[in-house]
Amino acid sequence: MTDPDDHRSTAIVDHYGALARATLEGARAIGGETCSSTGGCCGPAGYDDLTGLPDGAVRASLGCGDPVAVADLKPGEIVLDLGSGGGIDVLMSARRVAPDGLAYGLDASPDMLALAAANAEQAGLGNVRFLRGHIEDIPLPDAAVDAVISNCVINLSADKARVLAEAFRVLRPGGRLGISDIVADDVQAGPAEPSHQCAAQALTADAYLKALRLAGFIQVTITGTSAARGGAHSAIVHATKPDRTSGQ
Repeated sequence: MTDPDDHRSTAIVDHYGALARATLEGARAIGGETCSSTGGCCGPAGYDDLTGLPDGAVRASLGCGDPVAVADLKPGEIVLDLGSGGGIDVLMSARRVAPDGLAYGLDASPDMLALAAANAEQAGLGNVRFLRGHIEDIPLPDAAVDAVISNCVINLSADKARVLAEAFRVLRPGGRLGISDIVADDVQAGPAEPSHQCAAQALTADAYLKALRLAGFIQVTITGTSAARGGAHSAIVHATKPDRTSGQ
């Protein structure tokens, strides 16, 4: 029997691949099938400064916040963006960690990866690497990065515990998790939504907190921001991997 989660994952990749192709053709990726009543994928993205970013990266932005600011990136750090899409958060991260740092973007859609690579080339950023893979199985070794970010992506996964465990694994001790994501207002929110929509499988704040702590994270906070469609809202999620020396 075929795992229904496999069908769901394929549907998500196909949907975002189509958005990437549309963006490459000059359209804006954000369409009518979105979470917010105003047409954004998950609500206003809330970026402070998009100056100098390629138009294709901005048009392909499907996020619900600014995880780059949440992660408090510093020069020289290595950062990983889970579900990097057209690359906007990777490019912004690369600027923050330059000149000696590195920004990885991980995505399952070949079309999104092609779009992101084109955007990185246009931006002239050499400290960017894009990886093809699933956020439930990150193709990086243990303790490889200083920060993990994600923007309106983890809510789409059918196995969020695995995603958070993988994020914990690839973080160095003391590393940071900075996420903008969709949180359900109650346990009934979202299941009837198509699989690619933001609130389709969103956790409640309490369930999200529990999952983060079970993964091993400490200093966990979830702060609601703007309302989203489908009985949910955007939220800023922050957590830390304990430092092995102090346990804090």
